[in-house]
Amino acid sequence: MPDPPDPALAVGTDAPFAPAPGGAPTTLSPAPPAMEGPAPPHVPIGNADTVQIRSRREAGSASVPGTIGRTANSPVEAMFLEEVARTRVFALMCIFIDIFAMIGLPFLGGNMVVRNILLAQIAVNTVGATYLYFDLRDPGRYRGTVVMSLALLATITAYTAILYWGINSAAPCMIVLGIYFFSRNQSLAAALVVYGLCAGSQALLAALTLSGAVPDPGMYTGAELPFYIHVITQVLLQFMFFAAYVLARSGRTSTLRVVDGLLQAHRQAEQREAAFQEVKQDLDRMLQLGGPGRHTDRILGSYKLGVVIGRGAMGEVYEALHLQGGDRAAVKLLHPNVLSHPGSIERFLREAKAAGALESQHVVRVLDASPPGSGLPYLIMEYLVGNDLAHHLRKRRRLPFDKLEQLARQVASALDEAAEKGIVHRDIKPQNLFLCERAAGSPIWKVLDFGASKLAQHKGTLTEGRVVGTPAYMAPEQARGEDVTPAADIYALAAISYRCLTGRPPFSGKDLPTTLYNVCYSMPPQPSLVADLPHAVDSVLAIGLAKTAAERFESAGELADALAAALGGHRDDWLDRRAQALLAHMNWGATP
Repeated sequence: MPDPPDPALAVGTDAPFAPAPGGAPTTLSPAPPAMEGPAPPHVPIGNADTVQIRSRREAGSASVPGTIGRTANSPVEAMFLEEVARTRVFALMCIFIDIFAMIGLPFLGGNMVVRNILLAQIAVNTVGATYLYFDLRDPGRYRGTVVMSLALLATITAYTAILYWGINSAAPCMIVLGIYFFSRNQSLAAALVVYGLCAGSQALLAALTLSGAVPDPGMYTGAELPFYIHVITQVLLQFMFFAAYVLARSGRTSTLRVVDGLLQAHRQAEQREAAFQEVKQDLDRMLQLGGPGRHTDRILGSYKLGVVIGRGAMGEVYEALHLQGGDRAAVKLLHPNVLSHPGSIERFLREAKAAGALESQHVVRVLDASPPGSGLPYLIMEYLVGNDLAHHLRKRRRLPFDKLEQLARQVASALDEAAEKGIVHRDIKPQNLFLCERAAGSPIWKVLDFGASKLAQHKGTLTEGRVVGTPAYMAPEQARGEDVTPAADIYALAAISYRCLTGRPPFSGKDLPTTLYNVCYSMPPQPSLVADLPHAVDSVLAIGLAKTAAERFESAGELADALAAALGGHRDDWLDRRAQALLAHMNWGATP
């Protein structure tokens, strides 16, 4: 009894072969491999914490609301999360200090008016700190204006306490801690305001009391000390304030630099691992090619089969020569074990019907197909010279902007024509996009392998409840085994664009189920943080990779146009707002 098809490989990954210029053989092979297997169960996802973040290159601009998990995806996000946690600790410390002060102050002497004012301020400060502590359990509720209000309230309370104990006492030293704390905030303006307020208030109080313009109401005045000692003390305090501010800001900058280095190293390691897996999978397949197969020298129709130039889960692809004219062609045959599998022949021949219905020059031409009832079903396709996208990405890892724009527009034209005729490819991936060299004219991109395509008018499923496609590039609804529309091909084109721009696939995992889960319930890292890209690209890819089909671009051509504009540095406010609405539910890098 023949073995069933390998569930870890794709249905329809056997693409027509095209040798590289000069005759060196190449093939289309999955990287990562496509998958046909039980669809993963639907797992509901909760809302991640909503926060205000800024991308690394927007560190000086206004915050942008988004949704992220507890793991930071950029240095600024890391510092933001640290700032939220630090603010909660500061608020908790204020609460304990205020409670202790309210208990102890009534038993102290000193100026009764200043003491009563201080007690009232401490009570208000306690309420504000308590509110902030509990409010920031959700980082998404962090607001700079609220934190600044706490800073101003704490500063006023602190200087009332300084008046109570004495401008020349040790009380002003506590201001140093406040300046250091608030100067580490992401807002430079807020840090300058706090530092200026503290340093200015200290200088004003010192000038008023030391000049005798205002009597010192403090419990310790240092009246027995020479005037010059008080002046030196105030100068040293100002130096301590300034040192606290400088140390805090430089420490923040150094931390950002270190975190940035760590994140970049992590992303580079991920990229190398993804590239290694792609090369390994392609190498494993290429080692099996170039030699004779079981059908070598066999005659099918008007063609004689030569060596094997492609292998996949469905079958083999042979180089073939026309018996009369000697023209080369690529002939795809089904594996014997697939022939006995229900629906496989129909799915195989559907490729001829799907591709034959398209007129675009960017779709591989099907020259002939086996007659009905043939014992050995086959497709005869044009023989392409060149290399697939996977080959080009192995050589360069990323595509230049102009090359990607050309790819996106040409592939989009083929996909949009297919969509108009009710055809969904369902397996758009680098191995199925081929840069075809032509004797006359510049190279053009062709879409290969409509063997996994779905005709809209076809009722029922040929995959019998299984997932068909390549996990790293399949749409979430496809990964869940649901019915797919042309929006799935638009998603795949966006995923390929992400791969071409960043050097890594949008989703990966240690195994196929993990990859599928990530496709359905997480977002890849922000493109402009992985590579040096215009920020407009983030918005385009956020829409193209939307988890819900209805939220994506209406056509592949619309995606290609938006991507071309973004790569040229042009921003579209409407697309930005649309992308931010999507990212508010699940931001870049978010996981359940």
